[in-house]
Amino acid sequence: MPSAAVPAYLGRDFTNASPGLRFGLLLAIWTNRQDQEDEVNKRAQAKSWEGDEVRDLLRRGMDEAIRQLRQRPVRPLPGLWDKNDFAGRAAWSRIKALGKGDQTLMRQLAERQRALAQAVPADGLMRLEALATAPFTTGLGNEHPLENGFAFLNPYGLPYLPGSGVKGVLRQAARELASGDWGDPHGWSVEPRYPLRVNGKPVLDSHKQPVVLSMLDVLFGRETPDGESDHVRGALSFWDVIPQIAGDSLQVEIMTPHQSHYYQERAYAGSLSPHESGQPNPISFLTVPPGSDFTFHVICDRPFLARLAPDLAEGGAWKTLLEAAFSHAFDWLGFGAKTAVGYGAMTRVATGGAPETSAVPHGTPAAGAALPQAGTVEIWSGVTLTLNPGNGDLTASANKQVARIANPTAQRLRQTLPPDKQSRLSSKRELKGLRVAVEKVGNAWKIISLSVE
Repeated sequence: MPSAAVPAYLGRDFTNASPGLRFGLLLAIWTNRQDQEDEVNKRAQAKSWEGDEVRDLLRRGMDEAIRQLRQRPVRPLPGLWDKNDFAGRAAWSRIKALGKGDQTLMRQLAERQRALAQAVPADGLMRLEALATAPFTTGLGNEHPLENGFAFLNPYGLPYLPGSGVKGVLRQAARELASGDWGDPHGWSVEPRYPLRVNGKPVLDSHKQPVVLSMLDVLFGRETPDGESDHVRGALSFWDVIPQIAGDSLQVEIMTPHQSHYYQERAYAGSLSPHESGQPNPISFLTVPPGSDFTFHVICDRPFLARLAPDLAEGGAWKTLLEAAFSHAFDWLGFGAKTAVGYGAMTRVATGGAPETSAVPHGTPAAGAALPQAGTVEIWSGVTLTLNPGNGDLTASANKQVARIANPTAQRLRQTLPPDKQSRLSSKRELKGLRVAVEKVGNAWKIISLSVE
């Protein structure tokens, strides 16, 4: 039986461990010799061409059968590795599950951040709510037995977006806006304009030249070449983001390289070239599902900013610049890994705009309240989702409000639901109790993400 590589006294039931522990230290995919022999014998009993082949191999001995099946280039039998690939695939259901304790802890961490932020002066704090409209993932480059890692926040073992990652995306967004290649720079500039002084005297760099900072240097910190020491810290600090997961589970995505023969075998197989007959190799990786909430906190050291760039500290100018950078990042960059293929896409949610936090149900605005403008994003809860079997379109209804989405986008959104919910929607044409993100487009609402409450 596959087991975790931990002492036996810890047992084998890790249901209550954090997702980070289940994904890392307590991952039950390792096998021993007895597991491998049991798997070979089980396969040998199959009444198929594969069973005939395994029985042939066993005539040459168990060692030879295991060795041959391990080296099978196209379809190695699961269970014949020290790391059990079949158990690895089965482990995903245990890895991605979120218990009530995990969800409670994520809420508590978010509440702690909210409480800490309340102690920050209003002119030194920027708080922004966003909704994931695509799966979010990060830390894929971390080493892991299942090929792709994932970044968990220690010591809690919960998914998060590191503050350093937020800072890097926003710095890039500011650079792109300042370049002018995206139209209106929204006030951003990379021109040096703020001389750095200490006690009224100009600071010189390693080349004896006065240090003059740009907006990016002042807000994000001055980056200098390796070996130089004239660094300057930025006035902004970016907190880690704790996503509030939609539903009770993380999500497993699949990438399928088709040219592994070219990338992995060319070193020893001679002059192989990529071709379309390459064997697909599905690789799973962990993601935060779309529909999850992300709350960004940015803290500004206003006294420090006022010394370096008084015009950025006055009247909340730094907030205006950062608003533009966030908007650009949401529209064009994304957060986390694999953003080039659409992961990490988010959209801003106006604070207090979500129906579940408002005393006024969606569809019945208070007297004198303005109607939602185009581009407004809301999160509806208690939604009934209906499938049109003829064209595949989806309709979401709640509190006399209706949102729709047509195929092929509707099909992609259905695939973000758990398999049992997808099956029920296909057979019953209706699902109740969903959480749906919608966007105002013209006079209508459009569905942008689905999740289970």
